[in-house]
Amino acid sequence: MARAAAQSPARMMALLLLLLKHSALWRGHEAAPLDPASPPSLPLPRSFVLKCLEQARRAQAEAVAMQEKLCAMHKLCHPEELALLGHSLGIPWAHLRSCSSQDLQLASCLRQLQAGLLLYQGLLQALAGVSPELSPTVDTLQLDVADFATTVWQQMEELGVAPATQPMQGIMPTFTSAFQRQAGGVLVASHLQSFLELAYRTLRYLTGP
Repeated sequence: MARAAAQSPARMMALLLLLLKHSALWRGHEAAPLDPASPPSLPLPRSFVLKCLEQARRAQAEAVAMQEKLCAMHKLCHPEELALLGHSLGIPWAHLRSCSSQDLQLASCLRQLQAGLLLYQGLLQALAGVSPELSPTVDTLQLDVADFATTVWQQMEELGVAPATQPMQGIMPTFTSAFQRQAGGVLVASHLQSFLELAYRTLRYLTGP
């Protein structure tokens, strides 16, 4: 019995390290740099791309501010330490696989970008009530993410690549305690920053050198 108890923390640590390693490799894969020297010829208006760049940077700055406030207020400063909790809570990730290769697929990239923004909009809604001090930041971020998603959707409609109906947000995690909501806020803010960074670099790629 004592031997099993002694091995349990070791197994948990091994699991945590494995998960963190997988998470780091996944983020590295998702954030593979694009070659700015030879952007594809895509029918995207420059005004649309510039507007998206502005929206991405604004939302990313707000996500950083949200994470910094959670760190200062609740001492939750390291998202990687909350990876197991995020997994158990079922907090989903959004990906941009169609945006991160030399064979960039415009329609798929825009669909993944818009679907990812809708996902994070839903996650921010699920964080409502995280704390009175954070509510204005979360509400503003949610609105800006929603505006960004609308911008992308409208461009998809103009290009004729929008689905017949907008994608659903899917099932959002349920936070049953203040700590879960605070930890979830850290993870959502961190994931959203990574997503927006890749979106920003993809959009910069589309503007050419």
